[in-house]
Amino acid sequence: MKKVLFYAALVAGTVTVSSCASKKDLENCQRENVELNSQYQNTREQLAAANARITSLLEQLSSCQGNNDALQKSLEQSLNAANSGNVNIAKLVDQIDASNQYIRHLVEVKSKSDSLNMVLTNNLTRSLSKEDLKDVDVEVQKGVVYISLSDNMLYKSGSYEISDAAGATLAKIAKIIKDYKDYDVLIEGNTDNVPIKQQNIRNNWDLSCLRASSVVQALQNKFGVDPKRLTAGGRGEYNPVADNVSAAGKMKNRRTQIIITPKLDEFMELIGKAPESNK
Repeated sequence: MKKVLFYAALVAGTVTVSSCASKKDLENCQRENVELNSQYQNTREQLAAANARITSLLEQLSSCQGNNDALQKSLEQSLNAANSGNVNIAKLVDQIDASNQYIRHLVEVKSKSDSLNMVLTNNLTRSLSKEDLKDVDVEVQKGVVYISLSDNMLYKSGSYEISDAAGATLAKIAKIIKDYKDYDVLIEGNTDNVPIKQQNIRNNWDLSCLRASSVVQALQNKFGVDPKRLTAGGRGEYNPVADNVSAAGKMKNRRTQIIITPKLDEFMELIGKAPESNK
């Protein structure tokens, strides 16, 4: 009986010890479970943060790629604009060079024209004496020769008849005209504004035309100028070169102009040689 009780007590003690051991293990397991849960939550939070960071980085990367594409496009546009600008600058430089060349050409032409005018004037006036030049004015404008003759020298007072004193001067001018035989010649009469009325002269229109006609006929009949080259015209009082207030101004306006118009090839030839004078 004692032996049976002993075994029963031993079994009960074993169960009690085992029960205590199982409870401790459970508590340990529970603590481990709590720790694992805590670690799991921390890991999930870290993973969520990492995913959010990755999402943010992906967004930044996409934005950077967009900016890079925009910069690349802008760079290409800038390069194209620079190339276009270089082309435009090159064209502008060419235009400036062409403009400068044209300006130099105009300067050369102007200088040459002035020289030609001087040569032509000298050639045309070399037959006239200093005394003749007091009543004769020779001017060259754009290749056209204007020889102005004073009415005081050409005509009798208040008349359209050629004076005797004008014969020698007209002879020299006729020689100039005949020397340059291919030129057209216009004889143009001009008056002051003083009204005139005579039996066969109604006004200054008539007087200017009659005076021009007298010079044309003298050049033709007395000095042998081809009449086909001659034209007579009158401008009355309406082409003044000075005022009609003073006596000096009126005297300048009373004039007859002999206008010699060379053709371009004759004008250029005139530079190289002038007709020789017969002395």
